[in-house]
Amino acid sequence: MDVFNSILPIFVLVVVGNVIRRTGIVPMEDWKGVDLICFWLFFPAILCFTLATVELKTLPIGSLSITVLAVTAIMWTILFALKPVLQSRNGMTNAEFTSVFQAGSRFHGFIALAIVLKLYGETGAAYVAIIMAVLVPPINVVNIVVLAAFGKGQTPSFSNIARVVIRNPIIWGAMTGLTINFSGLGLWEPAETTLDLLGSAALGAGLLSIGAGLRIKAALKPSLLVWTGVIARLVMTPFLVVILAWATGLQGEAFEAAMICAAVPTAMNGYVLARTMGGDAELYAATATVQTVLSFGSIPLVIWLARHLQWLG
Repeated sequence: MDVFNSILPIFVLVVVGNVIRRTGIVPMEDWKGVDLICFWLFFPAILCFTLATVELKTLPIGSLSITVLAVTAIMWTILFALKPVLQSRNGMTNAEFTSVFQAGSRFHGFIALAIVLKLYGETGAAYVAIIMAVLVPPINVVNIVVLAAFGKGQTPSFSNIARVVIRNPIIWGAMTGLTINFSGLGLWEPAETTLDLLGSAALGAGLLSIGAGLRIKAALKPSLLVWTGVIARLVMTPFLVVILAWATGLQGEAFEAAMICAAVPTAMNGYVLARTMGGDAELYAATATVQTVLSFGSIPLVIWLARHLQWLG
């Protein structure tokens, strides 16, 4: 109950964002500006601040990185293995596969960061920042390649894919924070205060924007493909983290942070990629919505399981 009460405000903000969007208080076209400022400014700021100020020497960066990379690679393999099965039994198109793949392999850093900050403070946020620094580049590259190979849009060149990854502000925020930390110079006090203020704005604005992006109508009658993405993201990924964490010796708050990142729904930016690169955007929106709604109940369960497993250990 304590865990549920702690993370309830996070989901309340998601619901409030959806209500604001549906009532038209903030026009739909204006939410794009909120998304952009969160993506390009607020979220990189909180990652930079967290990684620049945390004591990295005490964190199990190696086992954490190996665990999340291995889980992601295994999930990609499982999703590709499911492709011929879903095509033969459900008539899944290539465009639909790209959305199933994206929905099963992406994760929403905003939600994960908000939860760990509430439960574990700055150290927990550092774990999520490390996970994002490790996973964001390969996840973006692989998903873009899958969309290029199976979507109905134009195939991007290697230089275009590299440009998308290199220009990602999340990567720059994380790398800048790590560079400042490893240099030992520390943050200039006014810069630290500025980043802290921007990071504080990130969580509220980001969660409201997530709610605004939910598409309830598209998710009222979830198909088998929607449920495939839901199970892959909310069930299989946390299960894989448990197995790989046992193999790598990942424990403590680092393990719980990895479980939370595994349990959060897919990232909404996959919808934009699906729409622009020939994927099935409506399927992605429906899957992301169902994942988000169900995660209200599944995330507390995953956190309880993570703590219970550590108690058994």
